[in-house]
Order: sequence, then C-alpha cells, then structure tokens
Amino acid sequence: MTGQIIDLGGSAALVTGAGSGIGAATAIELARTGAAVVLVGRRTDRLEQVSERVAADGGTAFPLPWDVGRGDDAEELVAAAAALAGDDISVLVHAAGNQVRKPAIDMTLEDFDNVTGIHLRAAFALSRAVARPLIARQRPGSVLYVGSMTSARAGLRDTVAYGTAKSGLLGLMRTLAVEWAGHGVRVNTVAVGFVATEMTRDIDGTPARQALVSRAPIGRLGTPEEIARVITFLASGNAGFITGECVTVDGGWSVA
Repeated sequence: MTGQIIDLGGSAALVTGAGSGIGAATAIELARTGAAVVLVGRRTDRLEQVSERVAADGGTAFPLPWDVGRGDDAEELVAAAAALAGDDISVLVHAAGNQVRKPAIDMTLEDFDNVTGIHLRAAFALSRAVARPLIARQRPGSVLYVGSMTSARAGLRDTVAYGTAKSGLLGLMRTLAVEWAGHGVRVNTVAVGFVATEMTRDIDGTPARQALVSRAPIGRLGTPEEIARVITFLASGNAGFITGECVTVDGGWSVA
C-alpha cells in the first residue's frame, strides 16, 4: 500500500473490549477504513450499540458476545469471528481489560489471576489463534495490544496486577514480533496514558485525577478516539515496516 490514506478494505478485524472505551472507538475507526469488524465483549447490548454506529457510518460489524477471560477457548472464538466476517482474521486488537485497585499486600491471587488473565494470558491465546491460519496460508496480519504507561515507564500504587500484565505485554510483543515477522505478521503495542473511559471513571472529581491532568503537558485526559486512530494506523499497510514497537500515546505525561 502506498500513500497516506488508510485503507483496510478486504480485511477482517477482531476487537476485544469492543463494547466501550478504546475498544469501541477502535472498532468504529477500523470499520470506517473498510475493515469488516467483529465486536467481542461480554455485554450484548453494548456490542449492538457499537454495531449500529458502525452501520450508520456505512461500515460492517458483527457483534460476538464472549468473555475472553473465561478459559481456553481462543481458537473457538477466532474461528467464530472468521465465520462471521467471511475470512481469516488478519487484524487483532486486544483492548479488553479490567482493574482491581488494592495495595499489593492486600491483593489476592484470585484478583491477580483475574486481571493478568484478561490482559496478558488472553493476549497470547488470541494472538496465537489469529496467527496460525495466517502463517499457514502465507497471509499478512497485524496484532495490536492496548498497553499502558505501566508497560514500561511508570509504576502506580495499588495496581500491581495491572502493571504486571501490561509490562508482560511488551515481552510477549517482542517475542512474537521476532518469530512472526518472516511470515508477514506484525505485532505492536500502544502504551496508553490516562484516557477518559470507564476504567478511569472511579477517579473523576478526585485530587488524584487533577494531579494526573496537571502533570500532562497537554493538560487533559486523552480520548478513546485519539487512541483508536493510532491503532488503526499501526494496523494498516502504512505501518508495514513497524513491528515489535511500543508507541506511547499519553499527552506527554511520561516525559514531563
């Protein structure tokens, strides 16, 4: 692909966490560039709302209710998504996530496994399930993880499971990028700063939120749409020489 216009026409994409926040914004943006998008999440009503927004823009989306953290069913999920889209999934965006805010000393193993299972274990299982048919058929693909400042640049109190999982994404990304580059499958991460989503809603109106905003040189939280545009670029042929890269999108917070 040449030029600056992002065109994902003919691609089938799977987006986890597609019912809200960054996942929903990314699904909408991918569909605008021509991809057929399979919307994965736990709440059918939210997936249907996103699907309706995509359809209103003239795009194609298929709601697929699924809990990516429930067990070893990634192959089944990807097969179901491919059947809906009518093609192999060539773009995976793993945006599903959760958070348990507790001091590390109070974090239970169940809490820890719940968070790391969704953010990290599911990322590996889904990536492998998407890559297998692409590699077998010698087709290119793009795998994108929604990371965090805690992936590489910051440790935040009361988020030990989240920080561990997001850091682990970088090791997963680097390894898969090296193993799969020769097969045409790229793997990248977008390290997201503080974005106005449901996961940050619990600090709305608090001194903690004001402290976060005041540190960022841009002086505000990001929007899901701003993150979605970066993810869509990385998914496209315009980013064909980028793999194994963590792109930070945080309004300058990490360098302030």
